Amino acid sequence: MHAGTMDETVSLIADRLEAREFTQHVVVNVAKLVHMKRDRALAESVQACDVINIDGMGVVWGARMLGHDVPERVAGIDLFCRLLEAAAHQCWPVYLLGATDAVVSKTVELVTKNYPGLRVAGYANGYFWDDEEAAVTAIRNSGARLLFVAITSPKKETFIERWKNQLGVDFVMGVGGTFDVIAGKVRRAPVWMQRCGLEWLFRVSQEPNRMWKRYLVTNAQFAVMLAKAYLARR
Repeated sequence: MHAGTMDETVSLIADRLEAREFTQHVVVNVAKLVHMKRDRALAESVQACDVINIDGMGVVWGARMLGHDVPERVAGIDLFCRLLEAAAHQCWPVYLLGATDAVVSKTVELVTKNYPGLRVAGYANGYFWDDEEAAVTAIRNSGARLLFVAITSPKKETFIERWKNQLGVDFVMGVGGTFDVIAGKVRRAPVWMQRCGLEWLFRVSQEPNRMWKRYLVTNAQFAVMLAKAYLARR
């Protein structure tokens, strides 16, 4: 994982875009690290990325506990917004892929309003699994330089890894549920909860029936992983 700040990450990606150097980006959190232990395809997709940021205070704290210097969390949604700002300034066309038709359309409407000059080369929903090749062709023909994929893990990671050489873009990033937040379908946790590592709890409060078991299991498994690593280090 790259233990950089948000500013350092944006600068690195911008430099690679200027150099036309392909960049596959991913963020990791507690749940993704846990799933990587048993999902080999997901682990290989993440490890193949050029930039791996830490999006999750649990991972930040765990890394620090094990002696690593991690200055801050680089949240995927915040990086997405910073890169849209840079794309608008540098005239880099972007492509948005994922969520429902209504959500991705609303996201396009809002980002073009919030980032004057931003060029959206194209967009499409995330329900294209019966013809992935057609979706890839549309992206490649759009002329986009940055691609943001708002699909759940591990689907987005394996999709990007499988098609990265045919997408025709210079940068690709999985952004999970970012479009849902931007479009207003899902609320983001207050800043104080983000800083305290309680964003997962806010998510559970919004969708308790679907999310409580997922977070209970992955958080517990991560705690065990972290304890073993700490004891082994000592």
